[in-house]
Amino acid sequence: MATPSSSSSQPAVEQKELKSPSDMQSSDYYFESYAHFGIHEEMLKDEVRTRTYRDAIIHNPQLFRGKIVLDVGCGTGILSMFAVQAGASHVFAIDCSAIIESARSIVEENGFKDQITLIRGKVEELDLPVDKVDIIVSEWMGYCLLYENMLESVLVARDRWLKPDGILLPDVARMMICGIEDAEYRATKIDFWDNVYGFKMSCLKKEALQEPLVDICDAQQVMTDLVEFRNFDLKTVKKEDLAFKVPFALKATRHDTMHAAVVYFDVMFTHGSRVLTISTSPLLRSTHWKQTVFYIPTPMYIAANDGIVGTFELTPNEKNRRDMDINIEYEHRTAQGKFVEKQVVEYKLR
Repeated sequence: MATPSSSSSQPAVEQKELKSPSDMQSSDYYFESYAHFGIHEEMLKDEVRTRTYRDAIIHNPQLFRGKIVLDVGCGTGILSMFAVQAGASHVFAIDCSAIIESARSIVEENGFKDQITLIRGKVEELDLPVDKVDIIVSEWMGYCLLYENMLESVLVARDRWLKPDGILLPDVARMMICGIEDAEYRATKIDFWDNVYGFKMSCLKKEALQEPLVDICDAQQVMTDLVEFRNFDLKTVKKEDLAFKVPFALKATRHDTMHAAVVYFDVMFTHGSRVLTISTSPLLRSTHWKQTVFYIPTPMYIAANDGIVGTFELTPNEKNRRDMDINIEYEHRTAQGKFVEKQVVEYKLR
């Protein structure tokens, strides 16, 4: 057991003993991937991300003044420090990664040692020295919103510690989809396997099609409207809601060939003086989340006002819930509703 802080203003915290590498399950390596400073450098330099969190906290002192805050997945502790600057009476900052040891130094270096208690462990396994908190802040979003499945931990924290009238930041999330033209990159990423120094490697082409690509899409590639297909209210969403199968319907905005579907997300901070949004849309400034690209086996030529209707199914992988199994059904119909073709593809986000 770790020894509680000797500071009289720091509540005593019981911390779980960490497993040795030989005892860790595959999903535990998720936390170790966040131990290196490089990934935190990338996230901190993402100004869309970091400035929006800062504005949602710093510009709303009326929400934080005198409140107890829980920071789930605190990383370097920057959101915790923002919360103290906004007037929080105390912040409990949780992370299972070794980066929290750096966060301890950062917190002390900036003079917040007495206002921020850092706790290393899993939300699902540890206890807090308080019964309830007023605010939960967390940057839990992954690629395609739910990759890495950190939202489950936020929901556990919500159900265990958030007061009935407490708030979450952010508190609303939505998943969006559109179609893109991407002939040039598809040729290098997918069709490459049709002729590798004169040899066919169709089995690897199949694998390449099943692996979504995380990349930045150019706004000019978007050739359909952009539509919401899934929405989460973090105050009420349940763990079982994070596996779903839902319909979507796109309309082509021009004559073009659709090579892939692109999924992105927005999260909103609806509490405070004004609503703030982090958007990963291909039409806006790029973020470190980029977009998630799902290539279809056979490109579809689509006329303006034609439709692509289908279903999007997402399920956490049975062996590792931080990975995602995704099935997308694409059905091309003319503007008059006439059926043209249908494709169903299984994807694996690993």
